[in-house]
Amino acid sequence: MKTTLSERALQLQPSATLAITAKAKELKSQGVDVISFGAGEPDFPTPPHIREAAKRSLDRGETFYTPVSGTLELRKAVAHRLADDYGLEYSPAEIVISCGAKHSLYNIFQAIVGPGDEVIIPAPYWVSYPEMVALSGGTPVIVPTAEENRFMPDPARVESLITQATKAILINSPSNPTGMMYPEDVVIQLGALAEKHDLLVISDEIYDKLLYDGRRFSPFACLPGMTERTLLVNGVSKTYAMTGLRIGYLACKDTGVVKAATNIQSQSTSNPCNTSQAAAVEALTGPQDDVERMRAIFEKRRDLMVSKINEINSLSVVKPDGAFYAFVNVSKLFGRNNIKDSTDVAKYLLERHHVACVPGGPFGSEDHVRLSFATSDEEILIGMERIRTACEELA
Repeated sequence: MKTTLSERALQLQPSATLAITAKAKELKSQGVDVISFGAGEPDFPTPPHIREAAKRSLDRGETFYTPVSGTLELRKAVAHRLADDYGLEYSPAEIVISCGAKHSLYNIFQAIVGPGDEVIIPAPYWVSYPEMVALSGGTPVIVPTAEENRFMPDPARVESLITQATKAILINSPSNPTGMMYPEDVVIQLGALAEKHDLLVISDEIYDKLLYDGRRFSPFACLPGMTERTLLVNGVSKTYAMTGLRIGYLACKDTGVVKAATNIQSQSTSNPCNTSQAAAVEALTGPQDDVERMRAIFEKRRDLMVSKINEINSLSVVKPDGAFYAFVNVSKLFGRNNIKDSTDVAKYLLERHHVACVPGGPFGSEDHVRLSFATSDEEILIGMERIRTACEELA
């Protein structure tokens, strides 16, 4: 029997981060000592009080369907967290709980983007953004940025790409893969563009609590006049080390978008896991001490990894403001040992020196690879020494 796949399935690219993680796990299963800098998740266990909340939920027999958009308790908890942390006022009816922030983004694109529509995405970008826009039938419009400008989008260049077909601008700050946080002046100018051209702003704020050097986060929706335009996306995965529990959310003042996202979810996944929602309520409303504890450890790891990168002549990096990634420029290695792009570098490091990283090409920059410092100091030291050896071998 001949299988005929749809055009969207044929055009879809697999996730580079998940692919490299799978390859690293495969080598480890074969007994190879692989140091993995590929994972986009905290290496900490979920804090005990959150795990206990999940257990209590199971003991209460909460194993049935919930409302599609999430339990009222969790939507209230999200509203509480946004109000308490940032002064943003959302009602539970303006919040949709989904199976991770990625799911929230997918629902948004399906809800607002159709054939002929365009979404502006600064590069480097998270690998799934363009693919999800394309899956919705839309066109991702990529805005290149410069490393010497800390990967900040130039508002004038953004405006030059706005057309009658533009539906939204996507912002991810702090960024995956660069770790950069947009400065206030850039955020204000992008908000002015959204207002001038009547655009929505999709603000992926999943790393809002992972900031370093005393930085403080302010959601895009806090800008004057932007609350109504902003589709705020966040979740519990990164902040509370709950990646596998798959809880994200959309907060939005546009009732049409909320209803559409809920309807789309009702016909795809239905509600997120009941037990995971109970755990997320505890994460958002319970003690927040673990958030700062993990953030402080990530900051020390960032400093360690960046210092080791700077000791290698062939590499360079812009010190990240947040998240847990170092976006390392490896272009000086091109032309050596038949290495021509970031994929070749990642393949060489994994196969020859047993260090897993993610090529920058799928993030929109062939000059870079992404290293995650969501791992122990010991692993960072061993892995960076292997990378040093690899670079010296190529010299």
